[in-house]
Amino acid sequence: MLTYPEIDPVAVAIGPLKIHWYGLMYLAGFAAAWWLAMRRAQKPWSPVIKSEVEDLILFCAIGVVVGGRVGYMFFYNFSELVAHPLSLFKVWEGGMSFHGGLIGVMLAATLYARKIGTTFPALIDFVAPLVPIGLGLGRIGNFIGQELWGRETDGPWGMVFPRDPELLVRHPSQLYQAFLEGLVLFVVLWIYSSKPRPRLAVGGLFVLLYGVFRFLVEFVRQPDVGIEVMFGWMTRGQLLCLPMIAAGIILMVWSYRTQPLPEGRGQRDGELEAAKSGAK
Repeated sequence: MLTYPEIDPVAVAIGPLKIHWYGLMYLAGFAAAWWLAMRRAQKPWSPVIKSEVEDLILFCAIGVVVGGRVGYMFFYNFSELVAHPLSLFKVWEGGMSFHGGLIGVMLAATLYARKIGTTFPALIDFVAPLVPIGLGLGRIGNFIGQELWGRETDGPWGMVFPRDPELLVRHPSQLYQAFLEGLVLFVVLWIYSSKPRPRLAVGGLFVLLYGVFRFLVEFVRQPDVGIEVMFGWMTRGQLLCLPMIAAGIILMVWSYRTQPLPEGRGQRDGELEAAKSGAK
């Protein structure tokens, strides 16, 4: 059995102000996304130029936070939302959903694509490789905060989380997710997207791989309290991943069969001119 490295969830405390590691992980994830986006924006086929990166990250950050919170309350705590609607704003009590955050980012990308005059598919393909580092850091934040731990195990890699009221030896499933959804997903997407791909192929690969990785880890992750397990084994997280896996496969097949390779920033001007001509 491994020993849990007890780390204070509060990284910095200044009087009544407490800054948790989980929040710092979010900030680090956004900072990493900005740095990676600045590098990727220099590519000739990038739909985003460097001067547009900061606003892009801001739009996506708002989408992640708002979508993640609304998604958590809707998918995992709907009864509380109905009984106490203001609980939606109690973000200090924790509770964020990846699937809700994904929807939030998609809406933010739609708005920002219109703002800068590019297309939603082009922007999603640009954003997708920037996301996994933040996902991995967020899972490390979960590990430090001793939340979303795994199921009981007798394996030598199990550990006891001091905040667990049952003090069981559990899978450190947060670290599994950090490795798969963070490191592995980032490496695959960054390499795959390092040269032009058909539109939505990168986005499709992202949702496909995330869905597969999350579905697998859910087998060793402790189900949320009060959420019924379907068929005696399927968790809410796995149920939400099924449409992601299907959508990822469909998007990639459709992309390679119907979409051309991006032609560079000049393509944006051409698309805009075509749209203007069609509107006349």
